[in-house]
Amino acid sequence: MDLGQVVRELQHSRNGVTVRTEDGCVYEADYVILSASIGVLQSDLISFRPPLPRWKTEAIEKCDVMVYTKIFLKFPYKFWPCGPGKEFFIYAHERRGYYTFWQHMENAYPGSNILVVTLTNDESKRVESQSDEETLKEAMVVLRDMFGSDIPDATDILVPRWWNNRFQRCSYSNYPMISNNQVINDIKAPVGRIFFTGEHTSERFNGYVHGGHLAGIDTSKAVLEEMRKDERQKGKQNQNFLLEPLLALTLTQADAVSGLHKCDVPTQLYLSGKLSIPEAIL
Repeated sequence: MDLGQVVRELQHSRNGVTVRTEDGCVYEADYVILSASIGVLQSDLISFRPPLPRWKTEAIEKCDVMVYTKIFLKFPYKFWPCGPGKEFFIYAHERRGYYTFWQHMENAYPGSNILVVTLTNDESKRVESQSDEETLKEAMVVLRDMFGSDIPDATDILVPRWWNNRFQRCSYSNYPMISNNQVINDIKAPVGRIFFTGEHTSERFNGYVHGGHLAGIDTSKAVLEEMRKDERQKGKQNQNFLLEPLLALTLTQADAVSGLHKCDVPTQLYLSGKLSIPEAIL
């Protein structure tokens, strides 16, 4: 198994899939399961040869993407109220979504001295485009507005960047209210030997981790079933390949019956479906 490879192109045909990576490696496979996020599918990271059909690309474009950012701030000690009913607090600002929702981690991780602030969509993208130092300054202004100027500075900050990460390009999918089942069916439908999976392909739980987990199980079952069909088809082809010389052998027999070779009779009966393979050969 090769890890750390960046896939840039999937060339697919009725016989298999060729995978080309950013560093020039080429891999060939009978089938490919593509679990890239809906944001990546909407980007130009992965190209398809031939291009995906129109019904597929239109469905992908119809699905919205959400950017949901939890920023973690570590402090030398806690200065916020704790106890029953005091895990969350809200900051009101004239700008919508500006460091609004806060949560302390003392209930889940006592002694961690960590605060979490949640940003979404436009505010998430704005914060991702600036440095962590700038974000820390903004957050501290908000906290001092709520708890006073004497609170300590944060000793560390963690800012996830789901939007700017080219391997994510979102936090999760968000199907519009007006969308119908056809959209999600088209998004998760395979194209040739490429199978699509991920939380965005889960009809019931899109947008959730367990949606991605359950979609992966469903997709793996679909691939296994397709492999079994392929093996059955190959078996039929091999059976026909073995039968052809045996039927041809019957045509070499010499004794004629009513203008037909006697061995032509079982051959024609086999081809009409009235005899099985052993009977036709005999």
